[in-house]
Amino acid sequence: MSNFNVKKVAVLGAGVMGAQIAAHCVNAKVPVVLFDLPGKPEHVSGGTPKNGIVLRAIENLKKLSPAPFGDKADAELVQVANYEDNLDLLAGCDIIIEAIAERMDWKHDLYKKVAPHIGQNAIFASNTSGLSIEKLAEGFDADLKARFCGVHFFNPPRYMHLVELIPTAATKPEILDQLETFLTSTLGKGVVRAKDTPNFIANRVGIFGMLATIHEAEKFGLSVDVVDDLTGAKLGRAKSGTFRTADVVGLDTMGHVIKTMQDNLADDPFFGVYKTPAVLAKLIEQGALGQKTGGGFYKKVGKDIKRLDFASGEYVEGGAKAADIVARILKEKDPVKKFKALRESTNPQGQFLWAI
Repeated sequence: MSNFNVKKVAVLGAGVMGAQIAAHCVNAKVPVVLFDLPGKPEHVSGGTPKNGIVLRAIENLKKLSPAPFGDKADAELVQVANYEDNLDLLAGCDIIIEAIAERMDWKHDLYKKVAPHIGQNAIFASNTSGLSIEKLAEGFDADLKARFCGVHFFNPPRYMHLVELIPTAATKPEILDQLETFLTSTLGKGVVRAKDTPNFIANRVGIFGMLATIHEAEKFGLSVDVVDDLTGAKLGRAKSGTFRTADVVGLDTMGHVIKTMQDNLADDPFFGVYKTPAVLAKLIEQGALGQKTGGGFYKKVGKDIKRLDFASGEYVEGGAKAADIVARILKEKDPVKKFKALRESTNPQGQFLWAI
């Protein structure tokens, strides 16, 4: 294990997660190559470079909040590459992280392309949100399968402490140890080892919690801003609450994670809650995917943050907060008194909190 020295990392896929994982490697002073599809020939001749997709992704990182780079000037340290011209660069990488969209067929197509170029001692990992690592590894030779695992970062990867490590039955234990050492010692992460079950640990629990919250919010007629005020810092959770968290994660990503649950958890007692909320399906259909597209459950209009009104489908003034009586209950220090008050509350917000 002590001989494993990470001199360079490759990230496959310059989408929201891939680009930010690459940025965090740069923050940790680890050289990184960021790959994506080559620019289309008709665009290249018009002045768009072959690595245009990656270059645009890096430019977009500079505008993101919270900032993916410790220093924006470090953006130029990300080496840009495409799958047509630069696969030879993979041979010099010690860790290769695939971070493309949550489609098994797309991932398998990419793996066929890159597998012959992966160094014989390199670790290959997928940043999947919850697809089966065993199924992703189908088609690998025994040697690559032994060096393959899941490495699931959370968005935004610079700030989210957790990374899930998920082995296949064939993954060598020392591979996991080496990757965990890199994640903790170099990237500053906290690692949890998960079993290869649908959506692993955090998304299995977290997406269920978000779906249950959306289900109850609709039942009690609560707006997204009120729900986020109730389910954020007041509950000791992330201040982004429920709907804002969904926007940051990406509504398309959330949709993929929900589908994994629908496809694989029919025997789950909560299966009925795994139904894709109609409002979420409609937003995805419209291409309103959250923060990365400028609108989802929330939308920034000028300096104002507007919220989606479920009834009209329009964006309206936001900023509503929890009812005073419920906010007072949540400030109660004694948990027994707090939960008793919520259980007995006749306020719809109190009943909503008790329900979730």
